[in-house]
Amino acid sequence: MSTRQKIQILGTGCPKCQKLAENAQLAAREIGTEFEMEKVTDINKIMEFGVMMTPAIAIDGVVKASGKVSSVEEIKDMLKNS
Repeated sequence: MSTRQKIQILGTGCPKCQKLAENAQLAAREIGTEFEMEKVTDINKIMEFGVMMTPAIAIDGVVKASGKVSSVEEIKDMLKNS
Protein backbone atom coordinates (compact mmCIF):
# COMPACT_ATOMS: atom_id res chain seq x y z
CA MET A 1 0.00 0.00 0.00
CA SER A 2 1.92 3.05 -1.18
CA THR A 3 -0.77 5.69 -0.99
CA ARG A 4 -0.69 7.97 2.02
CA GLN A 5 -3.90 7.89 4.02
CA LYS A 6 -5.24 10.84 5.95
CA ILE A 7 -6.52 9.91 9.39
CA GLN A 8 -8.60 12.55 11.14
CA ILE A 9 -9.56 12.33 14.78
CA LEU A 10 -12.65 14.44 15.43
CA GLY A 11 -13.06 15.56 19.01
CA THR A 12 -12.28 18.22 21.57
CA GLY A 13 -9.08 16.62 22.83
CA CYS A 14 -10.66 14.65 25.67
CA PRO A 15 -9.03 11.44 26.98
CA LYS A 16 -11.24 9.33 24.67
CA CYS A 17 -10.09 11.39 21.68
CA GLN A 18 -6.46 10.92 22.70
CA LYS A 19 -6.96 7.15 23.06
CA LEU A 20 -8.58 6.99 19.63
CA ALA A 21 -5.60 8.87 18.15
CA GLU A 22 -3.18 6.42 19.83
CA ASN A 23 -5.16 3.43 18.50
CA ALA A 24 -5.20 4.90 14.99
CA GLN A 25 -1.44 5.49 14.98
CA LEU A 26 -0.81 1.98 16.26
CA ALA A 27 -3.15 0.42 13.67
CA ALA A 28 -1.54 2.32 10.79
CA ARG A 29 1.97 1.36 11.92
CA GLU A 30 1.03 -2.30 12.43
CA ILE A 31 -0.27 -2.64 8.86
CA GLY A 32 2.58 -0.54 7.51
CA THR A 33 0.50 2.16 5.85
CA GLU A 34 1.83 5.65 5.33
CA PHE A 35 -0.43 8.12 7.04
CA GLU A 36 -0.93 11.71 8.02
CA MET A 37 -2.69 12.35 11.33
CA GLU A 38 -4.86 15.40 11.88
CA LYS A 39 -6.74 16.22 15.06
CA VAL A 40 -9.88 18.22 14.31
CA THR A 41 -10.91 20.03 17.51
CA ASP A 42 -13.00 22.89 16.09
CA ILE A 43 -16.63 22.04 16.85
CA ASN A 44 -17.84 23.72 13.64
CA LYS A 45 -15.48 21.62 11.52
CA ILE A 46 -16.56 18.49 13.38
CA MET A 47 -20.19 19.33 12.63
CA GLU A 48 -19.32 19.83 8.94
CA PHE A 49 -18.48 16.11 8.91
CA GLY A 50 -22.01 15.44 10.19
CA VAL A 51 -20.66 14.08 13.48
CA MET A 52 -22.87 14.63 16.51
CA MET A 53 -21.00 12.39 18.97
CA THR A 54 -17.26 12.41 19.55
CA PRO A 55 -14.77 10.97 19.38
CA ALA A 56 -14.99 10.11 15.71
CA ILE A 57 -12.50 8.89 13.13
CA ALA A 58 -12.42 9.81 9.46
CA ILE A 59 -10.15 8.28 6.85
CA ASP A 60 -9.50 10.26 3.70
CA GLY A 61 -12.37 12.59 4.63
CA VAL A 62 -14.96 9.85 5.21
CA VAL A 63 -16.28 9.30 8.74
CA LYS A 64 -15.86 5.63 9.66
CA ALA A 65 -17.07 5.64 13.28
CA SER A 66 -18.33 8.12 15.84
CA GLY A 67 -19.31 8.19 19.48
CA LYS A 68 -16.81 5.53 20.54
CA VAL A 69 -13.15 4.69 20.81
CA SER A 70 -12.55 2.24 17.96
CA SER A 71 -10.11 -0.57 18.71
CA VAL A 72 -6.78 -1.04 16.93
CA GLU A 73 -8.27 -4.02 15.05
CA GLU A 74 -11.34 -2.04 13.95
CA ILE A 75 -9.16 0.78 12.69
CA LYS A 76 -6.93 -1.66 10.77
CA ASP A 77 -10.06 -2.86 8.93
CA MET A 78 -11.08 0.75 8.23
CA LEU A 79 -7.65 1.54 6.78
CA LYS A 80 -7.54 -1.61 4.66
CA ASN A 81 -11.04 -0.98 3.28
CA SER A 82 -10.58 2.71 2.50
